[in-house]
Amino acid sequence: MSKVIKVGMADLNICKSPDTITTIGLGSCIGLTFYDPVAKIGGMVHYMLPDSTQMNRNGNIAKYADTGIEALLRKVLMAGASRNRLVAKMAGGAKMFQVSGASNVSNIGERNALAAKAKLRELRIRLIAEDTGLNYGRTVELDCETGDFYVKAIGKPVKII
Repeated sequence: MSKVIKVGMADLNICKSPDTITTIGLGSCIGLTFYDPVAKIGGMVHYMLPDSTQMNRNGNIAKYADTGIEALLRKVLMAGASRNRLVAKMAGGAKMFQVSGASNVSNIGERNALAAKAKLRELRIRLIAEDTGLNYGRTVELDCETGDFYVKAIGKPVKII
């Protein structure tokens, strides 16, 4: 019998087939997954901010793109995933609030998505699918049996990427 592993905000975890891993409430946050299609091992990080170096007290590594993505990589590799088979998928990074002027608050979702792409390039892991931007929240789920990444949003059809 398969389980659903939940990842909270500023959290990360791993998953093995036949289980699935999910996170809810992605607004400007990003839900990023790694998946090894041969070992059928995956992992997900739900991070809130692009860069831990911009904060003084950054004790929670899963809260930031730079530290959270690296921690997730270590965790899936320790579980038996092969680095050269890993692929990444992500969703979120929405612009949830209209803010007048060019404030950093208004484009945090876009900055979160760009931070993921930069970190993945640095780690040499391919981003094979994404559903980011726009102005609505998302819930995502990675099926570790198939590698399908489900993106759900209120009033929209489920996307599988």
